[in-house]
Amino acid sequence: MLLADDIVATMSSMADERQRQVLLRFFKTGKGEYGEGDCFLGLKVPQVRVVVKQCRKEISLGEIKKLLYSVWHEVRLCGFLLLVDEMAAALPRKKGSPLLLAERRKELADFYLCHTRQANNWDLVDMSCPKILGNYLCHPGADGKMPSREVLYHLAESDNLWEQRIAMVTNWMLIRYGEFQPAIDIANRLLSHPHDLIHKAVGWMLREIGKRNMDVLEDYLYANASLMHRTSLRYAIEKMSESDRRLFMSKDFA
Repeated sequence: MLLADDIVATMSSMADERQRQVLLRFFKTGKGEYGEGDCFLGLKVPQVRVVVKQCRKEISLGEIKKLLYSVWHEVRLCGFLLLVDEMAAALPRKKGSPLLLAERRKELADFYLCHTRQANNWDLVDMSCPKILGNYLCHPGADGKMPSREVLYHLAESDNLWEQRIAMVTNWMLIRYGEFQPAIDIANRLLSHPHDLIHKAVGWMLREIGKRNMDVLEDYLYANASLMHRTSLRYAIEKMSESDRRLFMSKDFA
């Protein structure tokens, strides 16, 4: 069984100072920025994925927890991607019972929810929540019922930026399964949020709805475009025709 310390040692040996400086700037780690104080080894995502591939099936949740609490951003990413792989392995197969491994899925989702604040930058959120929490919500539990979406509303009401983004971005998986209402509800709750990373997440999920059902997106925009932050609106209308984009961006739309 692999230990977290073994993984940290392997990743530390791959450190790249030049790439580290790039990542420090890219992820806004300066004073007063959203990633203030975060520490990087200088690894690219494909390098982290190689480590994940080598480690999966050989590490316990206890050791993954240690990775999630590492000072190093890439090590935390490794922990979350290991959870993504664990959830993928627990999903029901096409020819199997939809209840297969339901208890394992719940265990992984509960574990993730205990440590959401360790996903403390947008990349950690976006690469983890849809495939961990989202996949959990899209498959029945051991009792045959679909898990409650209430967890998303709870996260949306958090005082933590990253949990609020998780509440929004997790919907990417639900939207893929044709379920739009939680995303619409949470977009409404976050409509007046002050942070750019939430504006982008809201617009992104609305755009995803539009890819699958433009009528639903247009209905939402007719009701809310005048209230939305301009960043959210620009993201939401990105795939629309030029004339529709002009309409919804019009200053006198309201």
